[in-house]
Amino acid sequence: MSIVAPSLLAANFLRLEDECKMINESVADWLHLDVMDGRFVPNISFGIPVIEHVRKATTKICDVHLMIEAPGDLVPAFKKAGADNIIVHWETCPNLHRNIQQIRELGMNPAVAINPHTPVFLLEDILPDLHHVLIMTVNPGFGAQKFIPHSLEKVKQLRKLIDDKKLNVLIEVDGGVTVENAQDLVNAGADVLVAGNTVFSSTDPKETIQKLKAVSR
Repeated sequence: MSIVAPSLLAANFLRLEDECKMINESVADWLHLDVMDGRFVPNISFGIPVIEHVRKATTKICDVHLMIEAPGDLVPAFKKAGADNIIVHWETCPNLHRNIQQIRELGMNPAVAINPHTPVFLLEDILPDLHHVLIMTVNPGFGAQKFIPHSLEKVKQLRKLIDDKKLNVLIEVDGGVTVENAQDLVNAGADVLVAGNTVFSSTDPKETIQKLKAVSR
């Protein structure tokens, strides 16, 4: 079965405690938390204080996606706030091995995200050091965008790269993930489905999470 990670970015921020309670009661595995700085991506979302409170309200793994410049400066603070996984972008880390080592030494699972225009092969050298890779299937910065079809091919390429190297690295996909395209993504090699609008805009979010969870190869 898939690992399902509802994205808090699409939640009702006037009811965050209730939204976290719903996620706790669902079969979701992770809670995906998008941190945006208005520089690397053209939007600002939330930061450390919100994650500190969400950590107290959720029993799920906190999968923190840093869409920010110079993420290494703030990784210790996100650890203190309660992050379990830290995702940094290949595009913002000129010294990527150092960033990954920092995350691991702080006791968190390290991951790297790549934007739609970034080819998968650039991750080859860093793959053995990662817990998972996040393939952005939309351009980062805003929710409720349409899935970029070529992303399926990138998932397949990454799956082959991981399998050929006999690595235990998860593939996460984020952007435009729906109940309708989830099976195609998992068939292509995805392990973790991040779903924001699909979950939080549905009439029965827990049932939607259940449908995503049920998708398997």
